[in-house]
Amino acid sequence: MILHVCAASEWTGADYRAPSLDTVGFIHCADPGTVVIPANARFTGRRDLVLLEIDPSRLDVPLRWEEGDPPHPDGVLFPHVYGRIPAEAVVAVHPFPPGADGRFRLPDRIAQRDPA
Repeated sequence: MILHVCAASEWTGADYRAPSLDTVGFIHCADPGTVVIPANARFTGRRDLVLLEIDPSRLDVPLRWEEGDPPHPDGVLFPHVYGRIPAEAVVAVHPFPPGADGRFRLPDRIAQRDPA
């Protein structure tokens, strides 16, 4: 499973195309163990977000694991989807509110399934 953070209003239930596809050529994603890194770096305090849970086997475009921007000091790689995400690849949508401190944590529903 990979995850993508977006505003709830951006997810319509149809094929998904993030603005980053036009600006950098791919859609930024993460895995359950790393999704809080970009969430806390870019979205701290936002209360309008959801996590799209994506089944990579349902993608019909390239998926590459690459460095973030900026690269993470521990060499963490992130999944980048090089094209639109088909609606059928999104297997769940999870509310993604920050904690009282404005920072994000992996939702329990996902953390309980994550083997890491």
